[in-house]
Amino acid sequence: MKNALGTHILAEYYGCDADVLNDARKIERHLNDAAREAGATIVSSAFHTFNPHGVSGFVVIAESHLSIHTWPEYGYAAVDIFTCGETVNPWKAFDHLKKKLISAHYSTVEMKRGRLKVVGRELKYKPDAVAAVGR
Repeated sequence: MKNALGTHILAEYYGCDADVLNDARKIERHLNDAAREAGATIVSSAFHTFNPHGVSGFVVIAESHLSIHTWPEYGYAAVDIFTCGETVNPWKAFDHLKKKLISAHYSTVEMKRGRLKVVGRELKYKPDAVAAVGR
């Protein structure tokens, strides 16, 4: 039995390329590629560019989500990578984004979510709600 339903990485990337952080298309591509790199199943995504700068967005995956908020003027991005189950490696997504955001340095916090000892039962199945979603 696993000891948690999921792993949640809170990542802060510093010293990033401002042009990358302000390009919603690149950010969306990088988050989707990070999800694939981690072995996740992408369900949908949405991204928004702010005026005068900055991007926020998320990628919904069958196993949970990835989200980002950027501050190009500070070279900073705040990222959440939350994955459930044992088939997805959130650290692969983290490494992919570190490279693509051209991050000079970073900090992370890893949280185990849904600790099963507290919940009192183990995960019996993997959700298959995305089986009908077209690729």
